[in-house]
Amino acid sequence: MLGNFAYCNPTKLYFGQDSLQSLYTELPKYGDNVVLVYGGGSIKKNGIYDAVREILQKNGKNVAEISGVMPNPTLTKLYEGMEIARKHKADFLLAVGGGSVCDYTKALAVSVHCGEDPWEKYYARFEEPDCPIVPLGCVLTMVGTGSEMNAGAVITNTKTKQKIGHVFADEAVMPRFSVLNPQFTLTLPHYQMVAGIYDIFNHICEQYFCGEDDNTSDYISEGLMRSLLHASRIANKDTQNYEARSNIMWTATWALNTLVGKGKSGDWMVHMLGQSVGGHTNATHGMTLAAVSLPYYRYIMQYGLPKFKRFAMNVWGVAPEGKSDVQIAEEGLAAMEAWMKELGLAMNITELGANAEMIDAIADTTIVLTGGYKVLQREEIVAVLKASL
Repeated sequence: MLGNFAYCNPTKLYFGQDSLQSLYTELPKYGDNVVLVYGGGSIKKNGIYDAVREILQKNGKNVAEISGVMPNPTLTKLYEGMEIARKHKADFLLAVGGGSVCDYTKALAVSVHCGEDPWEKYYARFEEPDCPIVPLGCVLTMVGTGSEMNAGAVITNTKTKQKIGHVFADEAVMPRFSVLNPQFTLTLPHYQMVAGIYDIFNHICEQYFCGEDDNTSDYISEGLMRSLLHASRIANKDTQNYEARSNIMWTATWALNTLVGKGKSGDWMVHMLGQSVGGHTNATHGMTLAAVSLPYYRYIMQYGLPKFKRFAMNVWGVAPEGKSDVQIAEEGLAAMEAWMKELGLAMNITELGANAEMIDAIADTTIVLTGGYKVLQREEIVAVLKASL
């Protein structure tokens, strides 16, 4: 492994069907004023809301609520939450939901006491918080983002059509604890389940497709990908298979809790492209990633051919005998495409509401990152987006 790095992840995880009971252990560590954050109300239908509220009541907490957090949390919603949390004098934030709710709650945690506009400070200038950060915890109901064990927060500015993620360096932004009960994910619609599965897979790919050294992180990534492929095929046929769903949940957490990124530069351009598409269409995050992935990877394959060859053999089981490196790599991406279609993922951005007239605007809001095998120029971004239609 090359380079120097430090690794610390302070989030405590409680996993399994009895994991919600861990709130009795964790909640007494924080002040009385709790803000409960959740989404569109599904937790009220499946009983999770009542269970959490009962535990909060038994712990003597004074609770305010922020409901209606949308799949792509908006800046307007963040401003609304800041007012509620400030009025309530929040000591602790409890997110109950999927990755969007967790992301939103982290953005809220660094914004409640912020003396500036959080969009300008965190998402335009990408600064770190210099104000008190409100501690938070997560009760996960949907898997995919890995937001339950990292310091990332994605917010959408609907006025500028920008969807931007900030991965904060301050460990205080990370959840103090996260509750992972696979049972909570079983009521999720199939579309959302497979979108989450692809989000997990792509998180691993974005850390895998970079670098040329012999890196332990790559071996871990390959194992996680194989586990996900196996479990995803079972869950795709039987969404109520607890074992498969529990493995998917655990893989999601390890895919983006910074472990497999150690010693890696990372290539996050698929996320930049997907988030830009999402900013213009409000499409489901995992589906935007699926729609742009193959055109992007087929474009950069020539620049990172040894890794794409390794990917084909070690993840997809492509036999190398009698084939060129290019043929092996192409077979790997073909196998990936077949799996994506098997799950029912969006295979182009047209399905998500984008069209040719939107390409320039999407390209203009796509952030270009370094770290991968090729730094894209604007004309290359346009070409990849056109290939994604």
